[in-house]
Amino acid sequence: MVLALVLIGYSVLLRLRVRTEKKSFGVPEGRILYSDLNVPAAALFSKRFRLSGKPDYIVQKDETFIPVEVKSGSGPHPHHSQILQLAAYCQILEDATGKFIPEGILVYNNTPFRIPFDPKLRFELESIMKNMRATLRTGEVQRNHEDQRRCKNCSMKQHCSDPIQESL
Repeated sequence: MVLALVLIGYSVLLRLRVRTEKKSFGVPEGRILYSDLNVPAAALFSKRFRLSGKPDYIVQKDETFIPVEVKSGSGPHPHHSQILQLAAYCQILEDATGKFIPEGILVYNNTPFRIPFDPKLRFELESIMKNMRATLRTGEVQRNHEDQRRCKNCSMKQHCSDPIQESL
């Protein structure tokens, strides 16, 4: 009987610790169905968009699935590229489950940002994916910035038709 009470007490403490830890990382309330942070998980795949990816978490809250991506960086808000990455996870999850995904959560510097997966973001994601595929087909990359440092470290610079020349 004493052992049973000790085990119950331990399980309650463990549950509270997990709940506190989830909150400290910005993970929303709900059941974690998938995690790619502690153990590598299988990639999810969208046949419709020929797109695969692994969000950091998938949380189920009621009947809704929510992809969660954890990022760090400088600045007070997530970068637009990180929002688009989360949008890709929303699309992949929607296609994989057949359920409407209304939003994702981007935890940036331990602060959760709810990102609606609205028609505007859906359209932007699809447009960017079409542009990326066209770029892959043609092999021509157009520069989209004026930052010399980005050009210097770019993995695609051998394909770029408009590199920034390094100053002496």
